[in-house]
Amino acid sequence: HPVLYQRIMQAKSHNPDMFVVVIDPRFTSTCEQADLHLPILPGQDVALFNGLFQYLYQNGHADQAFVDDYTEGLQEVLASSQQETDITYVAKRSGISLDKLQQFFEKFAQTEKVITLFSMGVNQSSQGVNKANSIINCHLLTGKIGKLGAAPFSMTGQPNAMGGREVGGLANMLAAHMDLDNPLHQKVVQTFWDSPFIATQAGLKAVDLFHAVEAGKIKAIWIMATNPVVSLPDADQVKRALEKCELVVVSDICTDTDTTAYADVLLPALGWGEKDGTVTNSERRISRQRAFLPAPGEAKADWWSVSQVAKKLGFKGFDFNSAVDIFNEHAALSAQDNADINTREQNDTFRYFNLKGLMNLSTAEYDALQPVQWPVWSKNQDAKAVQQLFGKGQFSHKNTKAKLISTVAIDPVHAVSEDYPLILNTGRIRDQWHTMTRTGLSPNLTSHRAEPFCEIHPSDALKFGVRDQGLVEVRSKWGSCVLRVTFSSGVRRGQIFAPIHWTEQVASDARIGKVVNPEVDAISGEPEFKHTPVTIQPFYTTWQGVLYIREGYESHIQESLHHCAWWTKVKMVKTNRYELADRQTFNDTQKNLKSFLPFADETFEWLSIEDISSQLSHSVILKDGIVIASLYIAPPDLLPDRDWVASLFKRERLSALHRKALLAGMPMSATNNDGPLVCSCFKVGKNKIIEAIKTQNITHEKQVTACLKAGGNCGSCLPEIRGLIKACQQEVEV
Repeated sequence: HPVLYQRIMQAKSHNPDMFVVVIDPRFTSTCEQADLHLPILPGQDVALFNGLFQYLYQNGHADQAFVDDYTEGLQEVLASSQQETDITYVAKRSGISLDKLQQFFEKFAQTEKVITLFSMGVNQSSQGVNKANSIINCHLLTGKIGKLGAAPFSMTGQPNAMGGREVGGLANMLAAHMDLDNPLHQKVVQTFWDSPFIATQAGLKAVDLFHAVEAGKIKAIWIMATNPVVSLPDADQVKRALEKCELVVVSDICTDTDTTAYADVLLPALGWGEKDGTVTNSERRISRQRAFLPAPGEAKADWWSVSQVAKKLGFKGFDFNSAVDIFNEHAALSAQDNADINTREQNDTFRYFNLKGLMNLSTAEYDALQPVQWPVWSKNQDAKAVQQLFGKGQFSHKNTKAKLISTVAIDPVHAVSEDYPLILNTGRIRDQWHTMTRTGLSPNLTSHRAEPFCEIHPSDALKFGVRDQGLVEVRSKWGSCVLRVTFSSGVRRGQIFAPIHWTEQVASDARIGKVVNPEVDAISGEPEFKHTPVTIQPFYTTWQGVLYIREGYESHIQESLHHCAWWTKVKMVKTNRYELADRQTFNDTQKNLKSFLPFADETFEWLSIEDISSQLSHSVILKDGIVIASLYIAPPDLLPDRDWVASLFKRERLSALHRKALLAGMPMSATNNDGPLVCSCFKVGKNKIIEAIKTQNITHEKQVTACLKAGGNCGSCLPEIRGLIKACQQEVEV
């Protein structure tokens, strides 16, 4: 969430007294600008916020008038969280030092307006719902809710998640935000649609659904806008399920994903810029999304595909001609039997989600729709009237009161053991999103963290015999994968962190999902992505190397890659780079390169050198003076600079000097090396930033932006830039 982060940092620059707390098992870039970092043990959020709740109540920080007038359930919550009255117990259980815990509790109590931002670290847990409830309880107890600058703020996959909930796109919801287990809501939907049937109990959520597929209870599945072979826990189970399923239909914009490999029918979908409709953000604001690209080929909107299939199956009610038809039905359903807010306490059918003022829009009105917050009771309503719905305690329940919900702190289902002594925590990295089907196509975005990796504390690395930048096998009861090791003192001892992004399309064995345990929250169905017991061991190889292949030639190497014990693909400009490692003896580099490139006949020019004593072997292939491929086998510290080699693939022709340099794996003369990429937006490397800091006496990130543009667009790299400035300043002090 870089935009939100930048807004927080901007607010802090205007108000230095604003206190920022980061609760995270790892010390990340976000922590660098925080006033307080709480390195909580994974899975202990309920204990932490129950402890905060008890502290606030026991020390007289509750807003008693707000609690009495607008909430219910206080005594039940106090009773269920009695154990957390002892702050020493909370500190021990959460893994947070007593002094930091005390500081956090005091700051929350003393600050008039508090926003608690929480995301996947809270939600992706076998007790994710209770984690969220425990956070909300603290805000309700102190009245810090429904006010500008005071709220619990769930920043999940906005805006798609919000829109999905609104239309009932979950297994435990009805359309238009109605409750599946509410008979009145069931009647509203069934009557509106004139349907002979209506769901009265929750369907299968994602993890359970694929178990049902594997068991043969589900014989046909249609997968849209997701890549479950990568993204779900115990991901090899998903593979087994799809292999057994009689009919697998996948709608996607990408031909080749780990999931489309199992599709019997592959339907071309629309990408984000090709879609026409609306999206909703976290403040309930509905915005018109207008396509700015034409649909390629036979690609169709998902609603069109669903409607066509439904009509072929003989169902009525799917005669939609455009997105506005669907929106009008959606708005009408939201208003169906929806009581006026002024009579809500005498009426069981009041619902805040109401788009009555947007019913029956013409195409022109829909196209001109301006961003608007729901509820929209009338076309000309005062926008300020719905900005903070709960500001005066007007909560969604019939009695207008919020419910404080009892939460009991429990440990994650699977504990560490002698066989699996480490906790695996998974998550995202700065420049990737989900499974790289789109972000992985950008050389800019793949440059920052090019290989699948895991972070581990140096002390644990020593204990398990793994080295920095070496390869390591991460194994759990459910599966294993092989990753590049990165030492990090920001990871707590006893834990490792691995990103979720890499797939079988870009790496041989990096799907971390197959390692993750399949436990889920009983209510939300969210998996336990942040706590899986694992063990690690070095992944030994006899050689490592790097292969470059110009775009247009790589289709020939896929089969050869599978003979390597380990490989990963990195997208670069005009070429693709493959990091390689194997356990077999590599005696004949040229022969092996030929196996990677069987198309390279006598019309191609081959260059090779070998130094057996140094275990070094280089080969280069050219055609008409243009470099087509190069392969380097050497000890890791003797492999060439990756970006420098890639730069030669950008040239139309190679001079004799460049040929020699490419074959040698090093430039023949001094060359500018910008170093690892820091700013993806403006392609600014680490070395270039350090040089500017030192030569121009830079002391602030804004000076770096003014000089190099780095950090001046999305701002995601600013924490790293600040870290470089700090490191350079420490060098000067020494």
